[in-house]
Amino acid sequence: MSIAPPPRTGRHRDRVLAMRGIDKHFGAVRALTGVDFEVNEGEVVALVGDNGAGKSTLVKVLAGVHPPDGGTIEFDGDPVHIGSPADAQEFGIATVFQDLALCDNLDVVANLWLGRELVEGARLDEVDMEQRTWALLRELSAKIPSVRTPVASLSGGQRQTVAIARSLIGEPRVVILDEPTAALGVAQTAEVLNLIERLRERGHGVVLISHNMADVMAVADRIVVLRLGRNNGEYNAAEVTSEILIAAITGAVDNSVSRRATPPVVPDTRTDGTVIPLTSRERRRPGGGAS
Repeated sequence: MSIAPPPRTGRHRDRVLAMRGIDKHFGAVRALTGVDFEVNEGEVVALVGDNGAGKSTLVKVLAGVHPPDGGTIEFDGDPVHIGSPADAQEFGIATVFQDLALCDNLDVVANLWLGRELVEGARLDEVDMEQRTWALLRELSAKIPSVRTPVASLSGGQRQTVAIARSLIGEPRVVILDEPTAALGVAQTAEVLNLIERLRERGHGVVLISHNMADVMAVADRIVVLRLGRNNGEYNAAEVTSEILIAAITGAVDNSVSRRATPPVVPDTRTDGTVIPLTSRERRRPGGGAS
């Protein structure tokens, strides 16, 4: 049994996942409205947006935590229903949340195989699990001093590496990384970004959620912007600038989402019905652009 599929190079990028018109509301709050999202194999797709834009909700819909209220999800072109995290794992969707969910008192091998332990007869096959752990970490070019080191003694970047490596045990097609470089130093961030490159080389579709534009521009192939629970732009990372992305995230661009979010400026009127002219400051929209 292989730990993960071998690298797939020189192939056309097949569509792995497609979400169409996804709606999600919590009571009167509409968290997602008609969101479209796609992931191809061997591709890093960055999902960016301000706080409350709907990124976490979309990921939780994909991970099976929240069922969508509308829209469709396709996997390899076939409609699927993701009703639970177990369904997501069965379809090959692995999620590494920001809290990592590691057991600090256990070593690297125990964390990687927790719940999926290999057994030989009535005993754990510790030797086989350790060998497979080393093989996977070498494939990922991970910098782990020892697989028998308790996770509590590892650095932030090494802990992130362990969490990502654990997600690959189930041979996923899509790996979702929720803010993987948050609170990491420069060297540790570079280590995680290199790891994301290895995932792409292995043929995984990677969904990267991040507020760090430098990290996004460094590794992403496509960038999808959410704002106010709606799509607000999709860009080729090789052709876009961070200024354009920030404008899309904040709504400082003229599009359907920003127009819905910005009420029109209505001229004031005197009591006799005559219109008071707007000053240049009043003509400016909240986004900063002049009308």
